Amino acid sequence: MELILSYFPDLTEKQQSQLKALGPLYRDWNEKINVISRKDIDHLYEHHVLHSLALAKYNAIEADMHILDVGTGGGFPGIPLAILFPEVQFTLLDATAKKLHVVNDVATTIGLENVKAIHSRVEDHEGEYSMAISRAVSSLSQLVAWTRHLIPSQHWIVYKGGEPGEIRKELPPRYQVTSIPVNKYFKEEYFTGKYLVDVKRIG
Repeated sequence: MELILSYFPDLTEKQQSQLKALGPLYRDWNEKINVISRKDIDHLYEHHVLHSLALAKYNAIEADMHILDVGTGGGFPGIPLAILFPEVQFTLLDATAKKLHVVNDVATTIGLENVKAIHSRVEDHEGEYSMAISRAVSSLSQLVAWTRHLIPSQHWIVYKGGEPGEIRKELPPRYQVTSIPVNKYFKEEYFTGKYLVDVKRIG
């Protein structure tokens, strides 16, 4: 938790309390189902919570947005971002029902009122969102194909590893693709080679 506060020193007491509660909640759930890999649970705050909050440093989220988290799994990046942005609505979508039980329990336990969990394949989902985000997508082209009917603004931000030049090749030129290194915001070695990939359709 001290790691989070070192980068976000202005969190309210409520936000600090909510973030602090994530550790024991996810440890408890990980004993029941494999929400987070066993080797990662000891690094929950660095590998999952702080990584999720890179988008908060990028300043792409505005009040009153409605954001779709595609393939949220156990709630990342959606839950940490929802804690930091209580004025933004987050829909956390996943095709695995048992992981959404975790999302619902965590959100209810810590009092998150701006999170809605939906069990669905994204290509079958209907709705309208300001932006789509994801840490789980296999390729940019796949995410865009699955979600473009849901995002009138045609704006996506994906947490992704790899070389920016190779990432760019995943979409045709009509998309603007900008890769922002996460270690621009966080100095830990874990974030080397990890990017926020900002995708906008321009043609």
